[in-house]
Amino acid sequence: MHHQLELIFLVLFATILAQPLGKRIGQAPAVLMTAFGCVLALIPAVPEIHIDPELILPLVLPPLLYASARRTSWRQFAENWGAITMRAVVLVIVTTVAVAWVFHRFYPDVPIGAAIALGALVAPPDPVAVSALAGKLGLPRRLVAVLEGEGLFNDVTAIVIYTVAIQTVVTGTFSAWHVALDFLLSALVAIAVGLFLGWAGSNIMKRLDEATWQVALALLLPFAAYGIADARGGSGVLAVLVCALYLTDAATDFSDSSYRIVGDSFWEITEMLVTGFAFGLIGLELSTVLGATGPDWGRFLGGAAAVVAVVVGLRLVWLLATTFTFRGWWRRRDADEPYTWRETVVTWWAGMRGVATVALALAVPLTTDSGAAFPGRTEILFTAFAVVLFTLLLQGPTLPSVVRATGVHANTEDERQLERQLWTRVLNAELARLKQLSTTEDLPDEVYHRLRDTFEHRLAQADPEAADENARLTTDRTLKLTKTMRRVTNEVVDAGRAEALAARREPGVPPDVVDRVMRRLDLRPNSMG
Repeated sequence: MHHQLELIFLVLFATILAQPLGKRIGQAPAVLMTAFGCVLALIPAVPEIHIDPELILPLVLPPLLYASARRTSWRQFAENWGAITMRAVVLVIVTTVAVAWVFHRFYPDVPIGAAIALGALVAPPDPVAVSALAGKLGLPRRLVAVLEGEGLFNDVTAIVIYTVAIQTVVTGTFSAWHVALDFLLSALVAIAVGLFLGWAGSNIMKRLDEATWQVALALLLPFAAYGIADARGGSGVLAVLVCALYLTDAATDFSDSSYRIVGDSFWEITEMLVTGFAFGLIGLELSTVLGATGPDWGRFLGGAAAVVAVVVGLRLVWLLATTFTFRGWWRRRDADEPYTWRETVVTWWAGMRGVATVALALAVPLTTDSGAAFPGRTEILFTAFAVVLFTLLLQGPTLPSVVRATGVHANTEDERQLERQLWTRVLNAELARLKQLSTTEDLPDEVYHRLRDTFEHRLAQADPEAADENARLTTDRTLKLTKTMRRVTNEVVDAGRAEALAARREPGVPPDVVDRVMRRLDLRPNSMG
C-alpha cells in the first residue's frame, strides 16, 4: 500500500514541476505527464498502480468537468446546440460504427458488440485533454469554446453506447427498443439529478456566510451528481454538467469577491493536480496493457494502426464536410464553429483522446455471464491505448506547430474592444448608482466628486483605453506617485508581517492569533491600492 501512495505522490509532484517545464519548452503539461507515466511504466523497479477501473471516472471526471463547465454558460451551449449535436452525438455514432467495422474485419472472431464497445470508447475526444492543450495556444475563443463543448457532451453519447454494447456481450441479448429506452432514461435521470442538486446547492450556498464553506460544497456537488445519477441508471457526466451550469448561473445571485477569489484559486489548483494525475495514470497503465498482451504484442499493431487511421481520418473528413456544408448557416448565427479550412485543420488535430477512453477500456469485464472470457478484451485494451498514445504523444506535442503553420490565432483587438465596452458599462453602472446614493444619503458635493474621481481613475488604471481623456491624463500624472506609494506600502506591510511571523515562534503567543493578524495584513494592501 505504501508503494502506491509513494507512486501517487511522485505523480502529483511531477505535475507541479511539469507546469514551469511545459511553459519553458512550449508543451502542455498533460503531454509531459503522459510521457512521464509511460517512462515510469517501463521501469521494472516501479510498481504497477492498482486503481479499480470503475473508480477512475467517478474520481477524476467530476471535478474536471465542473472546472471546465465553470468557464462556459447555458447561453453558449444554447447558441451552438447544432454544432454540439453534430459533434457530440452524430460524429460519435459515426466513428463508433466505422471503428467497429474495421476492428471486426481485423478480428472476425470478436463479436460485433465488443467491436462497438471499442468504437464507443475511442470515439469521443477527451474534455480534459482538449482543455489542457487547446486552451493555452491562443486560439480564437469560439474554437476553444466549441472544442470544450464537444468534449463535455460527447462522453454522454459514448458512455451510453459503450454500456449497452458491454451488456449485450456479457448477457448475450440485445434489444433496439431497450437501447433507445436506456438512452432516453439516462438523459432524463441525469438532467433531473443535475437540476435538483444545482437548485439545492445554490440555495444552501446563499445561506452560507463564508466563501470557504461555499467552495467546499461546490466541490462535493459534482461527485454527488455523478454518483447519484450513475446509481440510478443516468449519465453521470451529463448530471455533473447540468449541475455545474446551474450553479455557475446561480452564483451571480449569491457570490461576492471573496467567493470568486477563493473559488478561482481552489479550482485552478484542483484542475492542475487532478489533470496531471489523470494523464500520469494514462502512462502508468501502459504496464497493465503490456502485461495483458504479453511478449507478442506486435501482432496487434496492424489492427491498432487501422483503428487510429479511422479515428483520426474520419474526424478530418467529417469536419471538412460539415464546415463547408453549413458554413453559411453558422456565419449567420455567429456560432462557435470553424469557418475556414485552416481553422478546420486545427480543430481536427486537437481531437485528443484521454482519461475517459483509458478508464472505459480498463473497465471492460474479464468474463461474461456464462463464465467465458470476454471476447477480444486484450485486443480492445491494446487498440484503445494505441489511439490514446498516438493522439496525446503525437498530436498533442505537434498541435502548437499546426497552429503556427495554419496561422490561426485569436483576434485580440476584437477581444480588447469587447473588454473596453464592458469596462465602460461597469463604470456607467457604478456612477449611476453613486448618483442615486448621493441623493438618498445627502452626500456633500466634495465627497460625491471625490468618489466619482476615484471610480474614474480606477477605470483608467484597469483599462486606460476605455477611460476618457481627462481621466487618462490625470492617471498618467499620478501613475508614478501611485507606484511609489504602492511600493512603500508593501515594504511597510512586509515589515509588519515579519514582526508577526517572528512572534509566532515566540513562546506564549497563540498561533491562531498570529494567523488572524496575518490574514488582515494580507488583505490590507488591496484596500489601500
